[in-house]
Amino acid sequence: MTDAPPPARTLLLRSCPPRPRAAVLVLHGGQAVSARPARPWQLAALRMDLFVRALSDALPARDVLVAQVRYRLRGWNDPHADPARDTERALDHLAEHVGPVPTVLLGHSMGGRAALRAAGHPQVSGVVAVAPWWPRGEPVEQVAGRHVVALHGDRDRITSPAESADCVRRAQRTAARAGMAVVGGGDHAMLRRRDFWHGTASTLVAHLLDPAEVPDPLPEQCYGPNGFPVL
Repeated sequence: MTDAPPPARTLLLRSCPPRPRAAVLVLHGGQAVSARPARPWQLAALRMDLFVRALSDALPARDVLVAQVRYRLRGWNDPHADPARDTERALDHLAEHVGPVPTVLLGHSMGGRAALRAAGHPQVSGVVAVAPWWPRGEPVEQVAGRHVVALHGDRDRITSPAESADCVRRAQRTAARAGMAVVGGGDHAMLRRRDFWHGTASTLVAHLLDPAEVPDPLPEQCYGPNGFPVL
């Protein structure tokens, strides 16, 4: 395995106000196994640029830091969980940089798995996962006291909406709140209904950071114990 980089190299700042009151870390997808270096021009990373842009419209104030986590490697690489370790380093550096501000992790696919694993970090207040890779049995104890929301397309052939639903149901036992919505016609690359993906995910992030100012874009039944609605 490649040696870990200095913590500062795990963060790519996209918007950094002088005195941020909160932060969003964006995590892109990857591969199950790969020791190849992760690069910012790879499609998985570029795909999240649209979410970064959507966040700038959804956040009601300009005092939220927005950054992307920079992985060392493209793969998850069990048992190392390399992207989760990189995310924790990024959160450590963020705390050193701006102090203990509430932080929401926004992750796609493997990035959703890294976000869930890193949710126990003291900096994290919530996780928003789009088309996450949450294999059955993925641990959820670390989300205690946090908010967790998943969006998963019903046409996803790469990761499983059923496994995401199972993970959310288990997380409901310990999380402050956990819910899920199924994106009707949505695929893993989020090309179908892309405006819905970007708008809903970014508004969810804004809601978790400032619930008094930004209403939850999801209906209440998304947080119930039974089946999750198709939107």
